[in-house]
This record gives sequence, C-alpha cells and structure tokens, in this order.
Amino acid sequence: MPTLRLIAFDADDTLWPNQPHFDAAEARLHELLEHYGTPQQFTDQFFAVQRQNLPLFGYGAKPFMLSMIETVLQLTDGQITGQEIQHILDLGKRLLDFPIELLPGVADTLAAVKARGLPLMLLTKGDLFDQESKLARSGLGDLFDHVEIVSEKNESTYQRILDRHNVRPEEFVMVGNSLKSDVLPVARLGGHAAYVPYHTTWVLERVSEAEQASASFREMQSVAEVPAWLEGLV
Repeated sequence: MPTLRLIAFDADDTLWPNQPHFDAAEARLHELLEHYGTPQQFTDQFFAVQRQNLPLFGYGAKPFMLSMIETVLQLTDGQITGQEIQHILDLGKRLLDFPIELLPGVADTLAAVKARGLPLMLLTKGDLFDQESKLARSGLGDLFDHVEIVSEKNESTYQRILDRHNVRPEEFVMVGNSLKSDVLPVARLGGHAAYVPYHTTWVLERVSEAEQASASFREMQSVAEVPAWLEGLV
C-alpha cells in the first residue's frame, strides 16, 4: 500500500452545515411570494433556472440569489416589486455571513489526522470570497497545510491538483458528503474516497444508484470514523 501523502476534506456539509441555510432561504421566499404561485411551481422553475445558470455563475450564495431573482421575474412576468427584490437580496446576503458551527466530531478528527503528520488540504468549490470567509469564520484555517477553492470538482480538477502537488491518486484521500463532487471523481482516478452523507443534499449534487455502483468508496456515518479508517490505509 503506497504511503498516503495528502488528505483532503470538503467544507460545506462535511465540516459545517451549509445546505440547510439555503433550504431555509428558499422556504422563506415561498412564504414571501406565495401570491405569485404554488411552492411546487417555484421549486420546479427555480431548479430549471439554477441548472441553466450553473455554467455561467458557478456555485454559492451569489448565484443562488441571482437565480432566485430570475425565477421570480419569470413567474411574475416581470411584475415583481422593488421591495420584493430587496427581500431576495437580503436573504442572499444572510447566506454570505451566517455563523459557522462545526459538525460533530470535526475538530477532533482534523486534530487527530494532523497529529499523525499527514498533510491536510481543504478542497471545496464555489465563490472564492465566500469560501475563504467561511473558512476564516470556522476557526479551522491553521489546521490546513493547503487550501484549494475550485469552480468545479471533477476528474480533471482533481488530477490537476494532484499533479501540482506531485501526488499520485493512490496516495490521495478525499473526504466529503457529495458523491458527485467528492467521491466518484476521486474513486475513478484510483484515489481513496470517504463518503460521509449529510441529511440534506442539493438536488444538483444527487447521483443515480447506477453511478454509485460503478465506483469503490468507503461510506461512513461520521467524520469521526476517518482517523481509524486511515490507519488501515497507511
């Protein structure tokens, strides 16, 4: 078994809750705009708009906010008021500064991995300013030897990062809550992937059972299981 040379952790919904804040913002918007249509109409249209905008805007609170505005403009034929747009902007701004609360076991897990002398990387996708702000608010910054904030997580992205750090796939570990972004691309490259499910997943991060079956990875109930798992890989 090759020596492990780089251990990477996803951020949102792996180290701290993120998706629940977005779900709450969407639910609040339903309440504010219920006179324009049903929640299902909004949900369906919002999903379509987000999927269409993803290649242009990427991930994070700002694209979420822009897509909310576009969705409501479409559903209301442009009749939304300035005050209602301000409500959407306020909801979006709250997504950029909510308090970061670590998920159970995160602090102890990172400290245990760090204590073993294994290089730690935070590897997350999204808006640079937003993700840097979350890391700063988390208080975890000093634990990571490397921080990578990328626009997308796929096989080519991971390979570029590995090449830049002179690490082979079999020497690399990725821990995250997203099968699509954190687990399957790494497993396909031949790296070690740990899947730590979170209770809610953004619809555009979901994958089919057939896709899951095509890759080998370790599923865990909590990040607290990571240090013991690494013992068997070294």
